[in-house]
Amino acid sequence: MTRIALIHALSHSVAPINEAFARDWPEAVRMNLLDDSLSADLARNGRGLDAAMHERFQRLAQYAVDTGAEGILFTCSAFGPCIEAVARRHAGIPVLKPNEAMIAEAMQVEGRLGLIATFAPTLASMPPEFPVGAALELALADGALDALNAGDTQRHDALIAAQAAVLRDRGCTRIALAQFSMARARAACEAASGLPVLTTVDSAVRALRERTGQPRSV
Repeated sequence: MTRIALIHALSHSVAPINEAFARDWPEAVRMNLLDDSLSADLARNGRGLDAAMHERFQRLAQYAVDTGAEGILFTCSAFGPCIEAVARRHAGIPVLKPNEAMIAEAMQVEGRLGLIATFAPTLASMPPEFPVGAALELALADGALDALNAGDTQRHDALIAAQAAVLRDRGCTRIALAQFSMARARAACEAASGLPVLTTVDSAVRALRERTGQPRSV
């Protein structure tokens, strides 16, 4: 069985990706590493992704590899250069940034892509990850993250779904949910917009399964 390491900086990311694995690749052996100080330290120290932060990511990845991981998925998008450095060091196995599989899938279809986030800085940091010239429409589901933090998952999903309908009316042909914590709102977005909806978790599971040479379920 294939062992996959899931490395998290936010606790909200743990459940969505594990649920996607349980549904779409239950045979994979998952290990979860959570360091919820990463994001707080990044915000606090004012030094950005410095050498110390890079070293922390290398240590997390090396620990995962030492336990037998055959693939690594990082679930927080604020640390792209650190993850890219890990991928270079461990080139023998797939090492994925959280968004890259979804972006690759989204770009296989022409037309305007609606990108929804619940965390405003994501709408600044994520678009540059897309190919130059990608047709994007951005939307913030304001208040959704606060609702999730308060345990009001129904309001969280409804606020995201409302933005999906807005993006459909702006001419989008598909919707992408920018954060792992948003995956739970996929069905609500599909119902509200009538459009196909991509999530980072579903795309990541498909990509890891393919890159580790495991066939998809029929």
